[in-house]
Amino acid sequence: MEILIVGTLNGQIGAASKIAVSKGGQVSLADSVEKALDILRSGKTVELVMVDVTLDVHKLISSLETSRINVLVVACGVANDTSLAVKAIKAGAKEYIPLPPDPELIGAVLAAATRENHALIYGDKKTEAILKIAKQIAPSEASVLLTGSSGTGKEIFSRFIHDNSKRSNNRFVAVNCAAIPEALLESELFGYEKGAFTGAVARRIGKFEEASEGTLLLDEISEMNIGLQAKLLRAIQEKEIDRLGGKAPIKVNTRIIATSNRNLEECVANGTFRQDLYYRLNVININIPDLKDRPGDIIVLAKHFIKKYSELNELPMKDLSKKAEEMLLNYLWPGNVRELENTMHRAVLLATGDEIDEVAIMLQDKTAIKEKSSAKEVISPVGKTVAEVERKLILDTMESTSWNRSTAATILGISIRTLRNKLKQYQEEGFNIPSSQG
Repeated sequence: MEILIVGTLNGQIGAASKIAVSKGGQVSLADSVEKALDILRSGKTVELVMVDVTLDVHKLISSLETSRINVLVVACGVANDTSLAVKAIKAGAKEYIPLPPDPELIGAVLAAATRENHALIYGDKKTEAILKIAKQIAPSEASVLLTGSSGTGKEIFSRFIHDNSKRSNNRFVAVNCAAIPEALLESELFGYEKGAFTGAVARRIGKFEEASEGTLLLDEISEMNIGLQAKLLRAIQEKEIDRLGGKAPIKVNTRIIATSNRNLEECVANGTFRQDLYYRLNVININIPDLKDRPGDIIVLAKHFIKKYSELNELPMKDLSKKAEEMLLNYLWPGNVRELENTMHRAVLLATGDEIDEVAIMLQDKTAIKEKSSAKEVISPVGKTVAEVERKLILDTMESTSWNRSTAATILGISIRTLRNKLKQYQEEGFNIPSSQG
């Protein structure tokens, strides 16, 4: 873990550094907030900032937010710095470490900072099949396009690909193309030189450079305007970028993973997405099904979130009651995993008995509760031909994977070519076959 210590820590900088190094950290030093910001803007990999509580913690954190630099900040100070400690926490510091430093406390903070907050938890066979594909393609250098509805966990799958790639020891950098204003996205991706525009008070390394030798996730790429798409295409093809205000191109070696909750083929057809960029990104396509289509994940994820939020709120762990489990399984989860997480966080706080019961499960959309009569009838294959049974199996599997050929073929244990021929045959026989996602 890369750690940046800012300030003198009341003369305890040596002790803190020694403890951090003994816990597996690599330490850099900055004697002021300004120098710390220069280091962070330069693109240096830093995962934890330990800042002297007597410095301007608010300025540090607000400047990081303005520059959209995501890094964990903890404040350090002597025991009588109580008011400064409170001020630092209010400014956004995630933790306060009293000085002189305690090895166990610093070790706990480092462990919390390094703990993966994007654990991939699953229990459904469809998810297992997707992960099998993701792990198979992860070591390649190919661009990957992840498609699926909002909240299905596309960023977590992206991290899984990175963690299983040859670049896993280098940075994973995520950019949400929908969350950054159009006018700022170019500078966010490619960086800028000092004086490139009003407000550019120092050189800023862009996300492409930050992720060089690692992986860059372009989240919700369909929201990127078509003019910037041309510059992105050039960066991917030529492996070089131009900082705003720069005088020469800069070579980068960045693997791209992109996500979209829209059908990019339709975006290409209506002129909002470049066809050449789509083909460049869509070397490998993985579709993430909605949570309702992978029901085996629901209870496993629910229990994971119960544990997470019980620990976060320092509450005792409680089991899910059977009726609560039934409620979760009989809900369609229009908000997908994100909605499930919020529901379980709320349930942890509202539960009053020994269990988390159905009273604590507050579902947002009452129209999304499954009707018992709507469950698919299980039909015995007896009396059916082998061809009919095979067709039903293939079409049911395609439907359950949101018509993703790669995932369905893996589940069925057949080649994509065989699956494609079968689907073509069924279409010619008059069956409605939607366009496949991959």
